Amino acid sequence: MRTVIFDLDGTLADTSGDLLSAANHCFRHMGHGDVLVHGDDAGVALRGGRMMLTHGLKRVGAYDDATVQAYYPMLLEAYSDDIDTHTRFYPGALDAVEGLKAAGYGVGICTNKPEALADQLLIQLGVRDQFAALVGADTLPVRKPDPEPLREAARRAGGHPDLCVLIGDSDTDRNTAKAAGVPSVLVTFGPSGADMAALEPEALLHHFDDLTGLVPQLIGVAA
Repeated sequence: MRTVIFDLDGTLADTSGDLLSAANHCFRHMGHGDVLVHGDDAGVALRGGRMMLTHGLKRVGAYDDATVQAYYPMLLEAYSDDIDTHTRFYPGALDAVEGLKAAGYGVGICTNKPEALADQLLIQLGVRDQFAALVGADTLPVRKPDPEPLREAARRAGGHPDLCVLIGDSDTDRNTAKAAGVPSVLVTFGPSGADMAALEPEALLHHFDDLTGLVPQLIGVAA
């Protein structure tokens, strides 16, 4: 089976609002108030919890790695406690997923979000059953851009790892697909969308309505 594997944050859904709220919870605990700004810092949020803490602490002149490591568990707990208040799927994302499945492709997720949090988010949003596979940052001993999580997501979705495409929103996703020897499609509607063309993916995606027509050009028609 041929498979389409999606990144989660910044690709299928804009999760930045809930991530920024969790980071600001930590900054308030430190006495700095709300350091990161919803909207303006969305791109920082989608690069992960440690990046948010690092960026915020540097902004207030209080950065050190020990503080980042100490507060990272608090950030994860705060995020888990309020994981889906602001998160929204990008327009057409879920319709595209269902269209790909109807066309015979296996569909899964490969994310650098911890697996338990990704699973929790998808369950609370009511869509976990729409994806045959979920591989997170800690599912395997390695994470993206190592190619093995992508390959494993393809396998768990019922496919061959050489016959997949990765839909993502970052250089991490581009490098993961390249290392796996498969094509990547980078979305242009996320916070870093203007930068995606410079990464030279096999294709750019401007709206999910175009995905079902694009995938067969990259990995062939589903058997």
